[in-house]
Amino acid sequence: MSHLKERYDVVVVGAGNAALSAAIAAQQGGADVLVLEKAPEAARGGNSYFTGGAVRFPYEGIEDLIPLIGDISDAERAQIDVGSYPRSAFYDDLMRVTGGMSDPELAETLVNNAHDTAVWLREQGVHWGLMYSRQSFKIDGIFKFWGGLACETVGAGKGLVDSLFDRTIELGIDVAYGTMGDHLLTDQTGAIRGIALRGPDGLAEIATSSVVLACGGFEANAEMRTRYLGPGWDLAKVRGTRYNTGDGIRMALEIGARSHGHYSGCHAVAWDAGAPSEGGDRNIADLFQKHSYPLGLIVNVNGDRFVDEGADFRNYTYAKYGKEILNQPNRLAFQVFDTQVTEMLRDEYHIRETTKFEANTIRELAVGLDIDPDGLEKTVADYNAAVQDTPYNPAILDGKGTHGIEPPKSNWALRLDQPPYTGYAVTCGITFTFGGLKIDTTGRVIDTQDHPIPGLYAAGELVGGIFYENYPGGSGITNGFVFGKIAGTGAAAYATA
Repeated sequence: MSHLKERYDVVVVGAGNAALSAAIAAQQGGADVLVLEKAPEAARGGNSYFTGGAVRFPYEGIEDLIPLIGDISDAERAQIDVGSYPRSAFYDDLMRVTGGMSDPELAETLVNNAHDTAVWLREQGVHWGLMYSRQSFKIDGIFKFWGGLACETVGAGKGLVDSLFDRTIELGIDVAYGTMGDHLLTDQTGAIRGIALRGPDGLAEIATSSVVLACGGFEANAEMRTRYLGPGWDLAKVRGTRYNTGDGIRMALEIGARSHGHYSGCHAVAWDAGAPSEGGDRNIADLFQKHSYPLGLIVNVNGDRFVDEGADFRNYTYAKYGKEILNQPNRLAFQVFDTQVTEMLRDEYHIRETTKFEANTIRELAVGLDIDPDGLEKTVADYNAAVQDTPYNPAILDGKGTHGIEPPKSNWALRLDQPPYTGYAVTCGITFTFGGLKIDTTGRVIDTQDHPIPGLYAAGELVGGIFYENYPGGSGITNGFVFGKIAGTGAAAYATA
């Protein structure tokens, strides 16, 4: 840490999407900025590195996407239907999946700033593309995009992080790798005056007028997971970085910040049963996820179904179904498909590192996956008998469901009767936690007396009050860069006033 200056206008704790957006915005606001990255350089980028790159923002049509993806040919335009996703739909989706509990002011800020901030990221060097392989189905020769998602960052999380780091370095922002924020320093008025660091050379103090906390939730902290999420969560697999251990939340609470949001809730997904337990694989990144379950069935080791696979587009169910897997025997589930849908399975099903088995009969499949054979045969037979003979369309909520079984399958219910059958073993992979710090719409951290702590800002996964129980797919990255930019801008204005 000997290369660091004694004072910076703004110190950003964290180095993922939210943190780097904050750092860039602060530097552009005239501040001298330091970024603290707890991980070594080879493991930089936080959870953002592991994301698939899908980003949710409102748009009225293809013309609103052109500033991001660049102009496209008339031939390409003729082959795509991105539909529209107005601000009202984004807001309604956010409220619907959180049971109406998302903070209305923060939700409006998120929705209203999402598109413009995405364009700002493009100006910082982040590249975008249409999400053909994950968010469209080809219907009558047209790629129809569905579920309110059309765009992704090129290169997924790695591409996003690398682009933001390139811009950070280009702007001359100092980055201290292997260095974490240990605790915040305040003056007699309670305002931020500095931050204590813990790095390769031990402890040090940096003077600063403003700190932006953007170092993730507590998903990689087994003790905090168990304390807040409950028994069994210490056994969940961590799908992202192992460095998100709640440091930012702890530091803020220590100086009187107000805790806020759904501390017993998190984003958890179906994750390959053979994936590493503590921290993701940076080579595989998000490809251990298994998100094509609406096309098939999900069963446990007894062969029983336990969720409605077709309740909604996977964008609105995958972040909560991981929790349901954790509640099953042995914390295991199996996604089962037949040849009617195998060509529609997402890319992550086709990598070498999958825990799967293929068989020509349901009984052989059960034996190969250590599922109760009688249980699986009965479940499949009952399901097939319950499937309604109505038209099938995977690009819409087609209403092709079941009748007379629990749980139902509300959409996309095809009979499972075209061998060979393939089953994928999955468990619960935790992505990020929902509880965190209370902020206002300018990114300022609020204390237990409902006053802003002077000089303290926050953004990203450690902000509470936005997601409860569930979240709309792709809104995590959006939440990070929207409030990252807001917090960085506010921190710079405060520090340089």
